[in-house]
Amino acid sequence: MFKRLILLIVTSVFLLQCGFTPLHSKKEIDMENFTLRNVELLGDKTTNTYIKINFSKFKNTDAERIFDIRGETIFYKDILSKDKSANVTDYKLSVNSILKIFLNNNLVKEIKITEEKNMNNMSDKFEEQKYEKTIKKIFASSISRKVITELSLINDN
Repeated sequence: MFKRLILLIVTSVFLLQCGFTPLHSKKEIDMENFTLRNVELLGDKTTNTYIKINFSKFKNTDAERIFDIRGETIFYKDILSKDKSANVTDYKLSVNSILKIFLNNNLVKEIKITEEKNMNNMSDKFEEQKYEKTIKKIFASSISRKVITELSLINDN
């Protein structure tokens, strides 16, 4: 019994102290030495507002690398299917973003991001609009994460 207890403790210590950390953890990205000085986005106002809110976390006045982002986001709501009486039953919501990243006023990278989600038609149009707004917020969060990941990978050489 005593040997099993010791084996269990030793095994758990080795497994818990293996040193695993996520590749793109928030702590690692927060430690990056860059800032977003200017973000100019055209297109869908709701999605752009959420993207700018997500980017506002990366304002560091002491940063060595200062990025500017210019781009456009276009939101689409396409009809996927209709029933026999020609009423819409399903939509496809998508957003296309083309973002240009500038470092010291030089174009460094152009990123194209597309996010999609299918949605059922709702009888309550107010609830449908609320759901669309939630989807736009999710799209903006995903786009922001992808752009921040790309920024953290850009060398200032």
